[in-house]
Amino acid sequence: MTHSTDFSKGKVWQNIVAQSIPLILAQLVQLLYNVVDRIYIGHLPGADSMALTGIGLVFPLTTLIAAFTFLFGTGGTPLFSIARGAGEETRAEKILGNTFSLLLGTSLVLLLFCYLFRRPILYLFGASDDSYVYADAYLKIYLIGTSFTMLTTGLNGFINAQGFPRTGMLTTLLGALLNLVLDPIFIFGMNMGVSGAALATILSQLVSCIWVLKFLTGKKALMRIKSNCLRIDWKLAREIMTLGLSGFIMQGTNCLVQVVCNATLKIYGGDLYVGIMTVINSAREILSLPVSGITNGAQPVLGYNYGAQEYGKVCQGIRFTAVLGIVYTLLAWLLVLLSPHLLLSVFTEDTAMIEAGVSALRLYFFGFFFMAFQFTGQSAFTALGYSRHAIFFSLLRKAVIVAPLTILLPRLGLGVNGVFLAEPVSNAIGGLACFVTMYFTLYRKLKKE
Repeated sequence: MTHSTDFSKGKVWQNIVAQSIPLILAQLVQLLYNVVDRIYIGHLPGADSMALTGIGLVFPLTTLIAAFTFLFGTGGTPLFSIARGAGEETRAEKILGNTFSLLLGTSLVLLLFCYLFRRPILYLFGASDDSYVYADAYLKIYLIGTSFTMLTTGLNGFINAQGFPRTGMLTTLLGALLNLVLDPIFIFGMNMGVSGAALATILSQLVSCIWVLKFLTGKKALMRIKSNCLRIDWKLAREIMTLGLSGFIMQGTNCLVQVVCNATLKIYGGDLYVGIMTVINSAREILSLPVSGITNGAQPVLGYNYGAQEYGKVCQGIRFTAVLGIVYTLLAWLLVLLSPHLLLSVFTEDTAMIEAGVSALRLYFFGFFFMAFQFTGQSAFTALGYSRHAIFFSLLRKAVIVAPLTILLPRLGLGVNGVFLAEPVSNAIGGLACFVTMYFTLYRKLKKE
């Protein structure tokens, strides 16, 4: 085993950075799939803000697909890392094979269900007759690429966990660059509008999927997808899903919050504020990406060292991710406070949306640094197999705090501002609760051992 794939060698922070930087770049490129679509769609001539509002209505379904991807991907990858660290190569390959089968089977079920029931679902999510036209045009094409999306995202972590973060970065780089090229061709050159954005996305996802599967079945991979490991072992599948349940709940509750936000904003602010939330969600995805990449990049390093019983290195890794995450999120918050118009104008030229969106953006990002506490605690619990803790804090922040506050605060006289205030309140309470619990139940225990 070489130095690059043995995470117990060298300095922990260097191993984490080596994993995180390519992962951040890969996730940044991954964002281009959807963010570039929103940028182009937000500047469609004659569509005003309605096309962007329509895309916002699709978010909960794409988040639901991501939730099932996380259920298997973020469940299988830490188990895979722990097995590698313990020298259990046969078990590691079985985890990889089972994760592939679970992702593929679930993607086909989701494709069928979401396509057949897309109309009532979109209206349930807050669509109006005007915005539904744009949402349906995008969704019915986007769903075709469900399997490509789930396999690419769910399996790419297994490339990083084997010590090939640059290859993991290229997984999404190739597809995203293709998406960047195809978007203007289909949207403007061929006058396909939102349908063109969806078509460019699924073709790009197909390229990414081919790349990741080619690597994980090729000779360069340390652990490969093998035919004798594809049959689902339901005992192992339960282990994967139990550990991945925190990621599933995190994304699933994101879906819930998006539905509640869109439906509430439709009542108190109309289609304009549904569009503003679409822009704010896009900005949040971009600004939270580095801290997400740092904590996700730390997971295979933490899991490997935990499996190798290098508990001191695990503690070093947790400290490093916490400090770096807090510093970054403070800087990101400062950027939002100083340049809200700039962030909004990237996604839309609609003057009404920009003017109304400035105060909403500042409210939503208030105390953004608390997100670092949530990411660090959640990452440590997941990496080391503390699934019940990870699940609890995923539920706490979104389902127990954000969703109820999103409904309650507007009714207390805050109107649309109440919807945007629910997020920072949940970040402070949920983030601190997660981190403090991780410190006392996990970190201090590892320090003693």
